[in-house]
Parts: sequence; C-alpha cells; structure tokens
Amino acid sequence: MAQTLVALIVWLCLAVPAAAAQSKADTKKPAPARPAWSELKPAQQQILAPLAPEWDRMDAARRKNWLTIADRYPKMKPQEQQRLQKRLVDWAKLTPEQRTAARDKYQALKKLPPDKRKEVTAQWQRYQQSLAQQPDFSPSDPPAPPDPQTAEAATSTAGSAPSGTKPAGTATAGTPAPAAQ
Repeated sequence: MAQTLVALIVWLCLAVPAAAAQSKADTKKPAPARPAWSELKPAQQQILAPLAPEWDRMDAARRKNWLTIADRYPKMKPQEQQRLQKRLVDWAKLTPEQRTAARDKYQALKKLPPDKRKEVTAQWQRYQQSLAQQPDFSPSDPPAPPDPQTAEAATSTAGSAPSGTKPAGTATAGTPAPAAQ
C-alpha cells in the first residue's frame, strides 16, 4: 500500500508539470507570419509599398503570393508594371469586406466551365469598352457618387418649379433662404 501511494505521488509530480507545460504551449500565440515588412528587400518594399500599412496583418499565404508578384515585377514590361502598381493602389483602398467579396467572385469565376467563363469575360470587355467611350472616364475609375442636387431633383414631387427657376423658399449658395411667413 505504501509503495502504491509513493508511486502515485511520484507519478502526479511528473504528470502534472508535463500537462501544465502542454497547456501553456497550446495557449501561445502563433508565430507571426514571415517575412515582416522590415525583412523585405528594398526593391520588394518599393513594389509593394501600397500594401505596407496592412502587411503585418496579412497571413503567410497572402504574403507569399504578393512576394511572388514582386519577384516577377522586374521582368514585366513597363506597361504591365504600371498596371500592377495601379491595381495595388486600388486593392489597398478596398475595405476588408470588399476584398473578401472580390476574392469570392474570383473563386466563383475560376469554378465556371470554360465556355461560361469566356462569356463572362466577353461581357466584361464590352462593359469596359462602353466605359472607355465615355469622355473623362477611365474603366478602372470607381462609379461616382450621386450628385446631391441631381438626386434631390429626381426625388422631388410633381409640381416642382420649371427648369431654370428655383422653387420659392430656396436659397442660393451663400444667401439665406427667405423666412416662412
């Protein structure tokens, strides 16, 4: 009986610290994704500069993808380099939700059968061409927000003032509206 008790005490002394060490290892934060921004080569930092503010929040897989693109950059034609830089800036401006939506759409497009994918690509090209025909508009420009005055005019009810006149009680810029009597 005494031997059993001693064996149990020895076992507990050995098992409890080992279990505690295991639980500490489980609660440790995962190592930060590598490489950190400061570990990038200067050329990579220059190419990926639009991503600098969020680099440290990216997971390792995304960092690896961007580094692969940065390594291909010097071999690109100048026009391709400019396009990549513009797209990097545009990507950096997107919210996390917009990026997720873009990734999801890309994955869905990749899963389409080749004929359907060609159809979607053709539709997109026709859309881009129609935008290119509009003056002072680049196909990569985001849609402009509605003009408040135009939106207000479109939502006004019947009986509004004729074109070129202002309804009574309307102020022009810099002048107060007449007081209601």
